[in-house]
Amino acid sequence: MSLKNASVLVIDDDVDVLTAVRLLLKPEVKSITIEKNPEEIRHHLSKQEYDLILLDMNFNSSINTGNEGIYWLKKIKEEYRSGAAVIMITAYGAIDLAIRSLKEGAFDFMVKPWHNERLLETLREAMDRRSSERGPRKNTGATPFESELLGASDVMQDIFYKIQKVAPTDANILILGENGTGKELIARAIHQCSLRAQRPFVKVDVGALTESLFESELFGHRKGAFTDAREDRRGRFEEAHTGTLFLDEIGNIPLHLQAKLLSVLQNRQVTRLGSNEAIPVDIRLVCATNCPLSELANEAHFRKDLVYRINTVEITVPPLRHRGSDIGLLARHFIRTYCAKYLKPVLELDETGEEKLRAYPFPGNVRELQYAIERAVIMAEGPVLSARDLLFSPIETALPAGTDDTHLGNLEKNTILRVIEKHNGNISKAARDLGITRTALYRRLNKYDL
Repeated sequence: MSLKNASVLVIDDDVDVLTAVRLLLKPEVKSITIEKNPEEIRHHLSKQEYDLILLDMNFNSSINTGNEGIYWLKKIKEEYRSGAAVIMITAYGAIDLAIRSLKEGAFDFMVKPWHNERLLETLREAMDRRSSERGPRKNTGATPFESELLGASDVMQDIFYKIQKVAPTDANILILGENGTGKELIARAIHQCSLRAQRPFVKVDVGALTESLFESELFGHRKGAFTDAREDRRGRFEEAHTGTLFLDEIGNIPLHLQAKLLSVLQNRQVTRLGSNEAIPVDIRLVCATNCPLSELANEAHFRKDLVYRINTVEITVPPLRHRGSDIGLLARHFIRTYCAKYLKPVLELDETGEEKLRAYPFPGNVRELQYAIERAVIMAEGPVLSARDLLFSPIETALPAGTDDTHLGNLEKNTILRVIEKHNGNISKAARDLGITRTALYRRLNKYDL
């Protein structure tokens, strides 16, 4: 849906702000309503459905909460049940509250004074998100993982849809994906959307457990079971009782320990080291690995019966290089986050910066993007982040000895060829799918002599 079709409600007790926003938005949107008194929000929402709401964080009202914006945001979302995308308006000193508003369901926040183009861009992004949520596969806006998981690309919308389908069940989930793609966030989202959301979420990095600690950590032990066992201790299975147990990097468990894990999963009971008493456990199991499923199916490394046990439903998280325009969306999210953390005014990401991000293959995925943006925010000297401000980690870009240094170039070349073929030679559609401009795509075609 275009911004031209948007109905906008602006609530701020500063008349100058209301006037400025009305003058800016009047030629850009379908309709705009301004309001000084937040007590009138319900009246406006009862008369009309709004697509976008700009809401101030602080009002001189009778509500003595110290964070009136959060109060009215909750009213809009929960009591008034508006489906509008809410953008918070905040002064520089209230950024911590603005960050909190994102967790309460706000789409974004703007710091006074803002750049007009940045405000318009934020409103367009909000309308794009709202349009995608109204599609046949939608992220409804009611899911509690929205502020944690970001993505407007088709591949991420498919994942959001799958989370919403499987989360209310107790099916075992296997999450596949490269390091740094956000597998733990997916696991937490499944827990948050499940019927166990108010119960424990227990994470175990099983790949980091030594063989001597494996049983003690997972199943617990009795006092005196081994030299350092000075008291009884519950294992992670018991800690996760009635909740969700997340076993990360499950592909790294040695074969002989896999049999012990399989026995517990089949019987749903654990026996602590040094004890003969079987303790029933009620858990929802979510596992993750960076190993491809074909490798897990190799019985020389992983028991096939354990694969079937943990893999009722699988979710494959795409690498960042396959997520197109999500790179810019995530980059701006991290810019806001780290500007708030390091007490800096919110920086702008210019076109050269965004193009550099989209052209980079991100072998370290979202985690690498996050660190690159944090460095850029710390080192930034002006109000804008451009290509020269963005440096990528030598940890990820350094190739091992003997590796062909054209590997990443071949990866990009093959990706371009595959996407162009997918769209039957349509350069515009291919560029849009790749998340770059037509001009940038033509440059790469020339670069690889395609």
